[in-house]
Amino acid sequence: MIDWIRQLSQLVSLRELRNALLGFIVVIGGLGLAMFTLYAHRTGNIRLAGIAAAASLVFVLLIIIFVIPPLARSASAEASQMNLPFEFTTGGAISIGLLVIVAFAAWNTGNNLLFLVLSFFSSALFVGFLSGNICLRKLDVKMRFPEAIFAGEETPILVGLNNRKRLFPTISVTTEVRGRIREHSKFLHEYKKMLSDKWAKRISRPPIIKHTLDYFVYVSRKSSTENKVKHIFGQRGRFVIRDFELSTRFPFGFFRHRRRLPTQKAEIIVFPKLGQIEHELSEMPLFTGKLISSKKGSGQDLFALRDYQPTDDFRHIDWKATARSNHLTIREFTAEDEKRVTVVLDPNVERTDVERSTPLRQKIKAEQSGEKLSYSEMRFENGVSIAASILSIFANQNADTRLVIGHSIESYGSGVDHLNQAFEKLALVEAVFEEDKPGQDPYEIFPELTTDEGFVNHIFLVTAKHEKEIPSEIRRRVNLVRY
Repeated sequence: MIDWIRQLSQLVSLRELRNALLGFIVVIGGLGLAMFTLYAHRTGNIRLAGIAAAASLVFVLLIIIFVIPPLARSASAEASQMNLPFEFTTGGAISIGLLVIVAFAAWNTGNNLLFLVLSFFSSALFVGFLSGNICLRKLDVKMRFPEAIFAGEETPILVGLNNRKRLFPTISVTTEVRGRIREHSKFLHEYKKMLSDKWAKRISRPPIIKHTLDYFVYVSRKSSTENKVKHIFGQRGRFVIRDFELSTRFPFGFFRHRRRLPTQKAEIIVFPKLGQIEHELSEMPLFTGKLISSKKGSGQDLFALRDYQPTDDFRHIDWKATARSNHLTIREFTAEDEKRVTVVLDPNVERTDVERSTPLRQKIKAEQSGEKLSYSEMRFENGVSIAASILSIFANQNADTRLVIGHSIESYGSGVDHLNQAFEKLALVEAVFEEDKPGQDPYEIFPELTTDEGFVNHIFLVTAKHEKEIPSEIRRRVNLVRY
């Protein structure tokens, strides 16, 4: 029980509990004073009723200052996730306030000029609301994107808007695509420590992410238009498209009308960001010039000199060496390296002390608000980017490559399709934080990785561990790249 309470305290702080308790007391006190004022008024105690009424006004002021603002912020966050047809802009809220003031002044004074101003305000709000509502009717959106999308790079996207209205054009419309990058929150395992699996999955909702596609100034009636825009996806991963959102503030900006259009189930896979790591690889022996093999073959690099045998080709005789040794000498050449490259990504990452001590409520708030990744998460993202860059470099050299994550060993391959499959796996891989769940030992698979007979296999180990933590026999076999 004590452990459960300690874990639950990660979701709610003492300050939040204190504010909730004070807000409850203020509301109950205000209602109590209001009932007491009513009772004193009915019993004829005018003085006591006046004192109670003044005290109740103080409680109302406290409610306005301390209770309503946090409720309004929570309501605003929830309303942004709901499919509301419109919302007031700042200008619209000011206009409504002025409308109420003018209406009260006109009713109180009976001035015809104020009634004229009131009618002008009312008609402007009505026309603005009706025009914006008509503007978003009978619209269709289409989006086409390329097969390969990389994080941090400009991606050309074709966005089309079709206006099916017979009489009215569409003016000043912003198109957005909405979706999620995962099915559940990335802190689902921490929810499960406190709640059952059913309730943990129900409340661990990932945030809905919006990507603004384009702004259409004007689309005439019964016509369509298509624009080519460039968009930058800041983070790798799977983006599951949920729907399109159209919005407009036409014509006066008093309202922001919204309309969401359902779309067919689709997803965008954003590949990891490719970094510039040629300089680091150039310091490794295998990347200096041409790759050299330790076997004999039909290459162009000299392997050894030996005496002539009757079955040797005369074209391989080294005449200078023959003149020096006074007998026929044959040149042997190295086999060309097949450039088989294995990239092993170790997903095990250790959180920092600051991240371990951060309460769960702050982590959830950072996820919902879309704040920057933590230090360990950014570190892992850098490792994924390094692994993708190594694969890209050797694939462009027509090398056979393979990606190993955990204990899953794939076959070698080459070409664009094989490379994109590896990029997709890197786009979806997630870090394994050792304090949350023990990760698999990545070194258990190395005996299988080094059994390629007849080939020179270059293994890159991309890991967050220090060199001293890696077994010496593994360290001698691999090219270590730390992130």
